[in-house]
Amino acid sequence: MAKGHRSQYKRERNAQKDTRPSAKLSYARVSVQKACFVLDAIRGKDVATAKAVLEYNPRYASSVIKKLLDSAIANAENNNGMNPDDLYIAECYANKGPTMKRIHPRAQGRAYRIEKRMSHITIVLDEKGAK
Repeated sequence: MAKGHRSQYKRERNAQKDTRPSAKLSYARVSVQKACFVLDAIRGKDVATAKAVLEYNPRYASSVIKKLLDSAIANAENNNGMNPDDLYIAECYANKGPTMKRIHPRAQGRAYRIEKRMSHITIVLDEKGAK
């Protein structure tokens, strides 16, 4: 095969691919700052503890992140054959998504801008023994 062939590049790229189970939620209607408050509370914890923290956290983002964590656990179980009791949250982060811009009418014909922010939330799990 010729040097620099497309399949060669694909093979190298797939060899470096992260095989840890993960779940990603794009365009979540919660700002990055508010999502990060919840993500900081569960980072590094085992799955059972993280679920308990999310269950009793009063923030809106915690309900969204709890569903995402359940999805990541299901991915680990079904796709990778991992035991959910051995899993912990290796990485979790929220990246900035697009912002919806809305107008709020004010006095004397003025208009104030309202920015409804979105985020892309990612959770990566790993097994306790495999660090």
